[in-house]
Amino acid sequence: MRMKNKTFLVTGGASGLGEATVRMIAANEGNIVIVDRDELKAFELVEELGSQVSFIQTDVTDDEEAKRAVDFALERYGSIYGLVNCAGIGIAKKITGKSGIHGIDTFKKVLNVNLNGTFSMIQHATVAMQGNEENRDGERGVIINTASVAAFDGQIGQAAYAASKGAIVSMTLPLARELATHGIRVITIAPGIFETPMFASLPAAAKESLGNMTPFPKRLGNPKEYAQLTEHIIKNPMLNGEVIRLDGAIRMQMK
Repeated sequence: MRMKNKTFLVTGGASGLGEATVRMIAANEGNIVIVDRDELKAFELVEELGSQVSFIQTDVTDDEEAKRAVDFALERYGSIYGLVNCAGIGIAKKITGKSGIHGIDTFKKVLNVNLNGTFSMIQHATVAMQGNEENRDGERGVIINTASVAAFDGQIGQAAYAASKGAIVSMTLPLARELATHGIRVITIAPGIFETPMFASLPAAAKESLGNMTPFPKRLGNPKEYAQLTEHIIKNPMLNGEVIRLDGAIRMQMK
């Protein structure tokens, strides 16, 4: 799939992995709708990158707002050919600890953003993509979801986060099988430890320590490297129904 003049929705597109993806699509002359809650950062990107980038403030956990984001993209650009789900949160908390029990509300919040928000965007974007004109491979669209190595190597305190990302991994193949009928591919990226806003407040020594956990290269991942993989997925039609670890061969320890 070529990105030029095609429209992509990027959730969590105002920062981190999402921002890098927005910049990559813009460099390929595609149109982007940033789907995010951070109005300030999103509008800074819109101002910098120009008219090919738009923004709609959206809470992906609200199904009505998710549908509104898709409708906005259709009204502005006429069609949607790609969805990249980067919106997510991470809350580290033990089941029982000094601060008390984990709490079901905290568990639900993580799943609501990471899993339900991802699924909500997928279902509405899929409806829009079904009406697209096929390319020579019969392709009408591509969906890229973001899981985490925590789906496989969840650490102590990551029960909620690992559960949400594990669910995204598990639904990749069923979605790809179902949407193949419509010419829509589904791929999931499972990043390791990346330099994102989640880690921005950590001291340099802590970041170095985390980076050294990675066999090679011994550093945190750069969001641009996530965007590079996203670019290849979009362009390579044989990538479908797969979960790709992007982690420098890291295998997380218990804690």
